Amino acid sequence: MSKFKRLIKLVGPGLLFASMAIGTSHLVLSTKAGAQYGWVMVIPIILANVLKYPFFEFGVRYTNVTHNSLIQGYRNLGKTYLWVYALVTIVSIFTLLAALYVVTSGLLINLFKISGISISMTALGLFAFISALLIIGRYKFLENSLKVVISILFVALLVTTAMVLYKGQIEPVENFQRPEIFNEMGILFLISLMGWMPTAVEASGWVSLWSIEKLKASEEKPTVKESLSEFNLGYFMTALLAIFFLIIGWMTLYGSGTELSGNAVVFADQVVNLFTAHIGNWAYIFIAVAAFATMFSTCMTAHDAIARVSLDVLDKLYPNTKNFTKKTSFALMVLLMALINWIVITLFSANMGQLVALATFVSFVMAPIVGWMNLKAVLGKDMPMAHRPKKGLQGLTYVGMVFLSLFALYYCWVLWF
Repeated sequence: MSKFKRLIKLVGPGLLFASMAIGTSHLVLSTKAGAQYGWVMVIPIILANVLKYPFFEFGVRYTNVTHNSLIQGYRNLGKTYLWVYALVTIVSIFTLLAALYVVTSGLLINLFKISGISISMTALGLFAFISALLIIGRYKFLENSLKVVISILFVALLVTTAMVLYKGQIEPVENFQRPEIFNEMGILFLISLMGWMPTAVEASGWVSLWSIEKLKASEEKPTVKESLSEFNLGYFMTALLAIFFLIIGWMTLYGSGTELSGNAVVFADQVVNLFTAHIGNWAYIFIAVAAFATMFSTCMTAHDAIARVSLDVLDKLYPNTKNFTKKTSFALMVLLMALINWIVITLFSANMGQLVALATFVSFVMAPIVGWMNLKAVLGKDMPMAHRPKKGLQGLTYVGMVFLSLFALYYCWVLWF
C-alpha cells in the first residue's frame, strides 16, 4: 500500500478536528476579516495557526504514544490540573453547543428560505437528528460521514473561491478608507480572530479522545508518525479553508462600504446575498451549501466532543462510580448535552451574546494555562524520550504561550478597564 493510500485510510482525528474548527471562526471571522481589512489579514490567520499548532499536536502525540487520553495526562500531573480542565469543560457544556446550534438553525432558515418555524424548534430538530446520528453511528459513522461532508465543503469552497477570483474584486466605493487595524476596535477584532483561529485551545483534549477512538477502531494500529501526519493534513486543511473564506470576503465585500452585522446568522445571509449579486444568482447554491455544511459539521463534531470529554473528565475525577456501559453512558451524555443546550437556547436566547461572551472570556484566559498543561503532559515521565517533542517545537510552544498570555491580558484589560 502506498504512503498516500495508507494516509487516506488513517484519516480520522485530523479530519474531525478540521470539521470542528471550521465553524464561526472561519465562516464569520475569516470572511469578515477579508471584507473589512482586505488581504493583509492573511498574516494574523497564518500566525495564529502556526503559533497554536503545538498545543493541538500534543493531544495527538500524547495519546498515540501512551494510548491514554490527554485528560489522563492531566490527572497524572495532579488532580488540580484535571479540575482546571473540568472548569473549562463546564463552561463549554452550557454555552458552546447552544451558540453553534443557534447559528446553524438560523442558517438553515435563512439560506433555504424556511418559514413558520422558530429558531428554537429548528434547533430542537437539529439536536434530535444529530443526537440520533451520534448514538446510532458512534465514532465510525462520524468519521465516514465527515469524509463526505468535508469533501462537499472543500469542493464548494474551492469552486466559490475560484469564481470570485475569476470575477475579480468589486469596485470600491468613492473615498473608501480601510478601517484602522491598530485602534481599539481593530485590536478587539484581531483578538477574536486569532483567539478562535483555528479553534479554542481546550479542543486539544477533544482531538486526543478522537485519537483514542481511532486506535480502537483500527485493525492495523497507526504509528505515531502516521497519526501526526494525518493530523497535520487536517490542520493544514483547516488553515487553507480559513484563507478561502478570507478571499471570498475580500473579493466580494472589501471596499463596498457595507455595514456588516455582528450577528453570525445575519452576517452569513449578507455574505450569500452580496456574493450572488457579485457573481450571479445561479451561484447561490454553492455558497449556501458551503455555509450550511460548515456549521452542520461543526455542530456534529462539537456535540460528539463535548459528550466524550465530559464523560472522560467525570471518569477521571470519580473513577469508582461507573453505573452504565460505555455505549449507554455515551448515548445518555449526548442526549443530556442536547437537552441542556436546547433549554439554554429556549430560556436564554435573548442573552445568548452574554453567554458566548462568558465562554469567550474563560477560553481566552485559560488558553495559555491549557497550553502549558499540554506541554507538561508531553514532557512527563509517562512519555518516552524518543517521542517527546523536539526543541524547536518546544520553543514554538513557549512563543505560543506568550502570545496567548498577551491576548488574555489585553482582553481582560479591555473588559475591566
